[in-house]
Order: sequence, then structure tokens, then C-alpha cells
Amino acid sequence: MNPRKHILAISLAVIGILSVHSAAAPVNSDEDNANLSPAAIISKYLQATQGHEDVLRGASMEVEIDASVPKLKEKGKLHALRKISTVGQITYRVLAFQGDNTIKNQVIARYLQAEQQGQGDQSIAITPENYKFKYKGQKVSRNGSEAHVFQLSPHKKKVGLFKGELWIDTKTYLPLLERGRLVKNPSIFFKKVDFERAFSIQDGLAVPSYMMSTIDTRLIGKVELNISYSKLTQDVGSGTADEATVQLLRSALIR
Repeated sequence: MNPRKHILAISLAVIGILSVHSAAAPVNSDEDNANLSPAAIISKYLQATQGHEDVLRGASMEVEIDASVPKLKEKGKLHALRKISTVGQITYRVLAFQGDNTIKNQVIARYLQAEQQGQGDQSIAITPENYKFKYKGQKVSRNGSEAHVFQLSPHKKKVGLFKGELWIDTKTYLPLLERGRLVKNPSIFFKKVDFERAFSIQDGLAVPSYMMSTIDTRLIGKVELNISYSKLTQDVGSGTADEATVQLLRSALIR
């Protein structure tokens, strides 16, 4: 198999990693955190994240997506505006790109398509229906927030589910960090897929902060994908994809 053609399969891994959680609504925190049982913490987490997809409808964020395949010495960076329309549709407006077209068309564009298609898939959501939660205690996150840390073990092997950790903010019960390894590889050409996804609490919302993923493949080595989010704003626009984004996705599909 041509190593460059092998990159076509990368988007399959990204679907399961990146399509869960955009934001969440806060819950009241009147109880003493020290007295809460692990089951009560999960209950509050589920309450906080219920209907999270509706919270940021009409919002937009700037996104920078860096992708690289070190073995091929190819990389690319996309700067875009990510919008969620009032009906929940995710679209991207491309602001700038620099780098290799192979990365642009076969990694980044396919990630954008995967996120749009996989948004809201409850079969891979972090819920008791999909995971076993084991309480590991409290830790302090990188931004100084205290978090309840749970070890996650999926009930079954399915693409998109992972084994790893969930960090829950002790004050709002919103997610601060999700990280781990997919329990089922989306392609026989993958050895493993690891990721880390972080959120920041802004005005009572869990807003995406960054996502890092490393896909270890059998033919072309590692594929690295790093995404950073910034400048959250509310916008009542329709979120219709512009021509640059349409062409970017279309070019990926015809290759």
C-alpha cells in the first residue's frame, strides 16, 4: 500500500476520539464535596452534561489544527472559525492554511468531515451505559482546578470508546480532562490511538481548550494531531459552510 494513500484511513480514528462533548450546563454545588459518594459525583456530572449540545448553539470559536506525519516529513496547519448553528450543525470557515496538501486533504479535511458527521453520537458518550467508573481520588489540574478523577473502562470494545481517565471539576461537576487509548482500532493498519482532550470552565460552561492525539500506524509510523481552541463568542448566525470549507471537504472525498 502506498504510504500516502494510507493516510486516507486516519479520519476513521478521529471520529471516535473527537465527537463527544462540546460544552455543558452548570449545576448548583450546595453540598460538601468531601461528603459526596462516587455515585453522587457521577450523578451530578450526568446532570451537568445533560443537553450539553444545546448550550453552545449559535456560538463560534477560533481553531488551529496542526497535523503531521514525521516519517513522511509532512505537516500542515489550518486556522479556521468553528461555528455551531442554532440547529446544532457544526461548520468551519477556513481562515488560513500552510503546509503540505496531503496533510490538508487527507488528515485535516477528513477530521472536519468526521466531526460534523459524528457529533452527538450517544453510543460513545461517557455514561454508565457505556463505561464502568472507578473513583481514584482528587487531583489538581494544569489550570489549578481541583478535580474528581475516575478511571474509565468501557463495557464493550467498540470504535470510539476508550480506556483511560475522566477528570470532573469539584465545583461545577463539568469535565476538565478526558484522556486514554481507544479500545478498538478503527483500522487494521493502526497499532494504537492515544488522545488527551481538555476543557476550561468559562462562565459556567465547559469549553474545549485543546486536544492532542497520536495515531501509531503500521506503515507510516506516527500521525500527530493537535487542536487548540480560543475566542469563544456567541453568534446567532446560521452557520452555513462557506465555499472554502466546501471545497476543502470535497477535495478530500475525491482523493
